[in-house]
Amino acid sequence: MQYRKFGRTGWSVSDIGYGLWGMSGWTGSDDEQSLASLQRAVDAGCTFFDSAWGYGEGKSDQFLGKVLAGNPGKRLYAASKVPPKNLKWPALPSHSYDDVFPPEHVFKYADLIRSKLGTDAIDLLQFHVWQDAWADEPDFRKTVEKLKSDGVIRAFGLSLNRWEPENGIKAIRTSLVDAVQVIYNIFDQAPEDELFPLCREMNIGVIARVPLDEGSLGGKMTIHSRFPEGDWRACYFSPENLRPTIERVERLKRVLPEGMSLPELALRFVLSNPTVSTTIVGMRSPEHVQANTSYSDKGPLAADLIAELREYRWDRKPAPWSD
Repeated sequence: MQYRKFGRTGWSVSDIGYGLWGMSGWTGSDDEQSLASLQRAVDAGCTFFDSAWGYGEGKSDQFLGKVLAGNPGKRLYAASKVPPKNLKWPALPSHSYDDVFPPEHVFKYADLIRSKLGTDAIDLLQFHVWQDAWADEPDFRKTVEKLKSDGVIRAFGLSLNRWEPENGIKAIRTSLVDAVQVIYNIFDQAPEDELFPLCREMNIGVIARVPLDEGSLGGKMTIHSRFPEGDWRACYFSPENLRPTIERVERLKRVLPEGMSLPELALRFVLSNPTVSTTIVGMRSPEHVQANTSYSDKGPLAADLIAELREYRWDRKPAPWSD
């Protein structure tokens, strides 16, 4: 496992991190297997784990707490997120800051998350949605500063809306933000335009999420894939999105180097960008953990292959099915 500096926090984190959404927000998860997979990741050298209260109303945070308690001699970094009070994903320009992150709401969920994690302080607490129009709100500054001064959190971050990587730049410039979480993968390359240069300039930790495009870059989906009702992917991979996604995936498979799997290509593309501090992968089985963590040591992709992958950039706009 390779490690990178997490922005100005100075933390050294595994470049392959663990995203816990799939074990509490998707169908087909098994709690015993989820815990076994988390421990397998720790044993493989993974040190960064990303959860959220919204993943099963604290269920993933509780899983993470068990892993922390079971590995007292290892420095593991726990990240979680405060849900929006209005329970709307993503945040829209029409939403007011007071409707989404009033101080009492943030403090309440910070305490709930700490309780599930079993820790006095949360390494990284993030807002689960964001609108940059809120950056100048006095309560935003007061809340983050109090969370830090009271020792409730060690660092603060934002989870940026899908396909809106620039919708966070103003907040970063307030100097309140230590890290950003953004969708970045072979298809979604837009963070390279404005967000990543600013993160380098201001030494901001970058968490690249959705490296496998919600599973399509795992290479096993087809145009006939369907997900159970209630599973978020049933909406995301609606007919409107599924067919064009699979068509792009099939074209991408044609440039796979011999002996390389599509997940390896996808993850190593993300890790080839030195601005990325860690990429969080959903891994619900020990087999997934073993495969995905192994890519860390394989290094960046060849420059000519990265140049070829630039042609697969797919700029998209938020849609009802992508929420």
